[in-house]
Amino acid sequence: MSAGVRLPEQNQVMLTGRLTRDPEFMSTQSGVAKCWFSLAVNRRYRDKVSGEWKDDTAFIPVVVWREAAQRCKEKLKKGGPVHIEGRLRSRKFEDKASGAQRTVVEVEARRVQFLAAAESGAEAPAAAHPGEGEASAGETEIEEAPF
Repeated sequence: MSAGVRLPEQNQVMLTGRLTRDPEFMSTQSGVAKCWFSLAVNRRYRDKVSGEWKDDTAFIPVVVWREAAQRCKEKLKKGGPVHIEGRLRSRKFEDKASGAQRTVVEVEARRVQFLAAAESGAEAPAAAHPGEGEASAGETEIEEAPF
């Protein structure tokens, strides 16, 4: 890397998938709400050898904070479709069972949009923004998730 070259700091993630389990919720010692869950994100591709369509699934841990965490706790369930916008972060912790140091990479969500399939008769999609209660103007309603 040459000296004097500045790279822009960019860390943005957008994912659409389904929850692999019900979200977990807690409040920190200082009273900040935290919600976390795992998201299954599929990538569909055609196998070059067999010509068959296959799915490649990635399981992504997601963390949501404050008011948005409370809304996620109330609205999200296992299997539910959701769109996440946020940033990647890594953190280290000590494994309680083995005492070994572990590192995890997860998505820290800044925006969570609850998606509902049109055929389920559910309400229109809602969004959880930290510090906001409504989706921003100009967003379109999503009637059907493509999974």
